[in-house]
Amino acid sequence: MANVCGLASFAQQAPPAATTNYNPAEAFAPLFYTQNGNEFRSASGAPGSKYWQNRVDYNITANLDDVKHAVSGTITITYKNNSPDKLPYLWLQLDQNTFKETSRGYAITPPRSRYGAQGEKFDGGYKIENISVSQKTAAVKFSSMVEDTRMQIRLEQPMAANGDVITIKMDYSYIVPVIGSDRTSHLTTKNGEVYAIAQWFPRMSVYDDILGWNTLPYWGGGEFYCEFGDINFAITTPANHIVVGSGELLNPQEVFTGEQLKRWNAAKLSDATVHIRTEAEVTDPKSRPAKDKLTWKFKITNARDAAWSSSKAFVLDAARINLPSGKKSLAVSAHPVESNGMDAYGRGVEYVKASIEHYSKTWFEYPYPMAVNVATSISGMEYPGIIFCGWKDKKENVWGVIDHEFGHTWFPMIVGSNERKFGWMDEGFNTFINVLSSEEFNNGEYKPRPTAWHNVGRNLGNPAFENMMLMPDGMAERNIGYNLYFKPGWGLELLRNQIVGKERFDYAFKEYIKNWAYKHPTPIDFFRSMDNGTGEDLSWFWRGWFMNSWKVDQSIT
Repeated sequence: MANVCGLASFAQQAPPAATTNYNPAEAFAPLFYTQNGNEFRSASGAPGSKYWQNRVDYNITANLDDVKHAVSGTITITYKNNSPDKLPYLWLQLDQNTFKETSRGYAITPPRSRYGAQGEKFDGGYKIENISVSQKTAAVKFSSMVEDTRMQIRLEQPMAANGDVITIKMDYSYIVPVIGSDRTSHLTTKNGEVYAIAQWFPRMSVYDDILGWNTLPYWGGGEFYCEFGDINFAITTPANHIVVGSGELLNPQEVFTGEQLKRWNAAKLSDATVHIRTEAEVTDPKSRPAKDKLTWKFKITNARDAAWSSSKAFVLDAARINLPSGKKSLAVSAHPVESNGMDAYGRGVEYVKASIEHYSKTWFEYPYPMAVNVATSISGMEYPGIIFCGWKDKKENVWGVIDHEFGHTWFPMIVGSNERKFGWMDEGFNTFINVLSSEEFNNGEYKPRPTAWHNVGRNLGNPAFENMMLMPDGMAERNIGYNLYFKPGWGLELLRNQIVGKERFDYAFKEYIKNWAYKHPTPIDFFRSMDNGTGEDLSWFWRGWFMNSWKVDQSIT
């Protein structure tokens, strides 16, 4: 998610009086790790020999009502219990319920907050019907309960351990908020509504070896923790809409005009941007098939989530992405005419392509068939294979938001950390890799200014900023930028450039990504990974920079 706080929001705050709770004896104490490695999580920071993870696959058919601004659908969830535990009940995430007036999130989120519905009054939340549960096609007896943004399904007979599979099916619907926690929305443009659809289906909660069921409710500040699997989804919209989504578009021949299909296929072979639907064609009825409705079919594999966007107002551009292995992906930009132009999203495909190619060669190869940017009324939000960006951004801000949101492909879409508890493990890591990407793009066209370490130092230890180890929902909203983005990003920059050096850091960081790709690391797994990969005991650094807000109090006398 894009940070909208900005450096100035904390740089202008006066630091407290020159006091410190820094204690070198504590900083360099030998016992940092309080638990030994085990067969699930190795002492080296890698997954253990018996690491397990549950799996969930989704099959969804959904409809968009562009009059009522509503999504309705039917979902089939196939859940596999790979854990060594029997599961007498299952937990699901119902994130749209945070917009109900009876929810915890609604109660605690100020109307002017970035999160929540920003004062909009509407009938928010899921309406769920026709729930059924089965195993091997046989019906399973169960009861269900909804509490806030969670649903519990209580099974008459528990799921067996080590590979048992269960299927859940239900119908659901909800109204799309105008602005939903700056993560989902619908935007009115001069040529039609732009729908940015996310948190749009009931999802399984994660059951892991750390907490069992992870059931923290969705309030808006904390993001997501999701299980991996395959997601097939079919979206039916008015035929004059264009739909983009996570993963691969399976039926382009059914949803594009003949000319658009020709251009779509040409884009897969072109390093330069191909205009699938031009600005001039947006208002031409012939630029869409002459039908009432169309169904767009998508599939994304080994992913933790999916999102999509639909509009009759889209300009659509695309070009080929070249990956290190020789595989190809497709960079796509969908944006209204107001966002077109070479000072804005007219360069969107160029930016998407450059960002994905940089991160793929530097850290780990991009795994999805498409990389889609959508310009809409969201300041910046990431999902597997698709991102939502601010439609009014210009020049370096367009590059910055596209690069940041696609950087999230690696954290947390590939390395699947728990954002709701440890937001710095994706936002901070991503902020760090964004700097390296921006330094390289187009020979430094948008090269960032060097970190002003004296300014950073003046703010370290300021209790007004709280602690980065707080859960995002537990810290003041004004501190999210500092604690989740900037401070952890600076920490990795220090580690790479000043403490262990680029060669050792890059090797250890790539090993961490490779080992935890499509898995669920904790902060301790990351710390252990970097200690082992660099060959340094960095516990003093983790204590001082990450676990605490210490400011070293030293002087020369």
